[in-house]
Amino acid sequence: MTIKKLIELENKSKEVWVISPMLNYDVQNKAFSELVSVNLGEKTKYRYIVPATPLVEKNLGLYKKIYKVTDQDIANNFLILPPSEFNPFIVECAIYDASTKCVACAAPATDDGNDEVIWFNSATAKEMAKSFKALWKKYKRVSL
Repeated sequence: MTIKKLIELENKSKEVWVISPMLNYDVQNKAFSELVSVNLGEKTKYRYIVPATPLVEKNLGLYKKIYKVTDQDIANNFLILPPSEFNPFIVECAIYDASTKCVACAAPATDDGNDEVIWFNSATAKEMAKSFKALWKKYKRVSL
């Protein structure tokens, strides 16, 4: 799959769950930031799991500015976990429409010019969604 196809998939989704070590694509990639802006306007639900690093804090500030969201929106839609030594090795993952078709993909954490995206099979996508839900419930104490 390519980034262009991933953008088409995200454009059709009603709910997007993102696991990101840097929160790069949504604030640094023009195509994705335009898509997220449109999707938020169309009430697409975005949920993020990110580490509490200086770079993510900076990108959260950009996210708030770009999408005109409040601190309460950030508190509701972001699960910010302690950073890990593994952060530099983690790719960005997204799960689309977990309660219906459940598609999961992964790309490099930054837009490095690599147009290839990993598309996980259905069983893996469902396991990823299950893990995302479990983390969200454990730390946010609410179900998705």
